[in-house]
Amino acid sequence: MITEDLNLFLANLNVFYRKLQNYHWNIKGEDFFNVHVKLEELYNDVNKQIDEVAEHILIIDGEPLGSMHDYLEITQIKEAQNEKKFSRDIFEKILKDYCILSENVTKIKEDADNEKKYATSALMDEYLLDFEKKVWMIRQMLMK
Repeated sequence: MITEDLNLFLANLNVFYRKLQNYHWNIKGEDFFNVHVKLEELYNDVNKQIDEVAEHILIIDGEPLGSMHDYLEITQIKEAQNEKKFSRDIFEKILKDYCILSENVTKIKEDADNEKKYATSALMDEYLLDFEKKVWMIRQMLMK
């Protein structure tokens, strides 16, 4: 069901948002200033997506999950620990999370297309483009 898949995506986005903020606060190393700013940019993007997805669930007559308890029960994304980390470790974890989010979005898009829910499909197109670009950029940054 699309609403359930959207709620899973919403849960993943919310946990990912907290994870990005945690990393933003706990980055260490010589690239601190650049990564600190980039992480803030990323979590601001996710925050916008959280609101869009929750509102879209309401638009299609669903009920968005709204508590961390609900999110943590179903999320596929692991929370970050409260510890200082270097950027390489952070971006390796973020890359995995963007891949999970991309899988969520692909499934929702496929189901929406099959059910002729074209507004949902179009919204997922935006996220696929965004996530694919971020995955590409992170992979380029992690190359040795």
